[in-house]
Amino acid sequence: MADKTVSKHLINLEKQFATTDPVLQKTIKVFQELDQFEFEMGLIDNDETTARKASWWPLISTLGGYSPAKSEFINRYLGVNLHTARHKFTVLQYTPQATSATLPGTALDADHRLPFYQISRDIEQVVSGEGSRLNTYLELLTVNSAILKNKLVIDTPVLNPATENPVSALLRKHVIDISDLVLVFTDLFEADAELISDAITDIVEQQDSNKFIFVIDHSEIGLDAHKSQEIAAAWQRRLAEYGIYTGQFVVLSQGSSTQVIDQRINNLNNDRSYRILAKLENSIRSIEDVIFEEVETAITLWKERCNASTLIILGFVIMLVLFAEVAGGVLDMLFDPIIGPIIIVTVIAILTPIHIMTSQFHGKLIINQLHKRQKQLNIAEDLSGLFEKSLRFWRILLPINSPVGKNKKNRKRLAAMIEQTKDLVQALNDQFSHNQLKDYHAQFEKNPNEDEF
Repeated sequence: MADKTVSKHLINLEKQFATTDPVLQKTIKVFQELDQFEFEMGLIDNDETTARKASWWPLISTLGGYSPAKSEFINRYLGVNLHTARHKFTVLQYTPQATSATLPGTALDADHRLPFYQISRDIEQVVSGEGSRLNTYLELLTVNSAILKNKLVIDTPVLNPATENPVSALLRKHVIDISDLVLVFTDLFEADAELISDAITDIVEQQDSNKFIFVIDHSEIGLDAHKSQEIAAAWQRRLAEYGIYTGQFVVLSQGSSTQVIDQRINNLNNDRSYRILAKLENSIRSIEDVIFEEVETAITLWKERCNASTLIILGFVIMLVLFAEVAGGVLDMLFDPIIGPIIIVTVIAILTPIHIMTSQFHGKLIINQLHKRQKQLNIAEDLSGLFEKSLRFWRILLPINSPVGKNKKNRKRLAAMIEQTKDLVQALNDQFSHNQLKDYHAQFEKNPNEDEF
């Protein structure tokens, strides 16, 4: 099997993390192994990479209601004065230029380095024809703020009954899925219950991911620590009624600190690394749990159709033989030691290419079904590529339903990649603990008489 060319995307990522993040640099090597495996299976092309499934930027997103709390916080925190479209999902990206620039949603859909890559395909699945109207839903805004360096912020649109639709719900769910940190402004829960039901469902489903901070904005007034705790406790009880039991709470008031948010943002690189490693492991597991299973089901259906077609043709041949027997005693010829074998070989010689042709015909129908199934599952791998690799000559003739590559040897390869991923998670844990210990010693040396606890 030919070796796959290393994707330019992987090469660039490896250069990026060569000196800054040894764990992610090693993670790229595992992605390269996965690429080679999927290339051999016909699941990706030579210039593609599975690493494009994940955004390699640390991602922060915001959710809020119709009040200006969310946009005002972003402006205060970034130290800028932005005027984003309140009805669009806006990706904020750092630029050294003093002037901001707004780029259309198609820029996000076409760039594999950014979130919303190929999101038009998913939108089209939800509402036909909307995939071509990306600019209605998305925009990219460059911002001159040092806080945005090496990270992205996704500002979601306000919840508005006039603009809410299935596409907005899809994009909001996608944003929550891919984010490392989600700032949820509590004015979200002041909106109509039906309007916020999808957002609440998404939060509840992922509340154990520790990615949510609930921001209670009272920046117009001053609050002492005791009053802030009371407000946070009241909101905690209220959100429990929605089924939300986890997440940090921050009360913003005049002169209050954003230390909790700052700490989480400072830790985004680690959050991003854990997210990418989780995506890598899921991608490896999905080969056996999803891809092989889907293709095996397709092969089984294909075999059933092919055999049924061949049996119909064979039945037609038998009927012809029976008519010939009535007319002229053909069956006696079948028992002739010389003529009989010749007739049988001739029938097989005729039926074999017919069986192959019907197999190819049904194969094309199955390939079309696999294209649709691939879109339904929202996976990047080409299921039809693995299916076609499984249509070798002997596989057509013999009762083999498993796809090519589904064997003990490849199970060991996949298991080895999963083990490497787990080792990298452990290395990340050690790296995180080491960094925390360094921070503790640095603070202790700065304030040796201060009780940390």
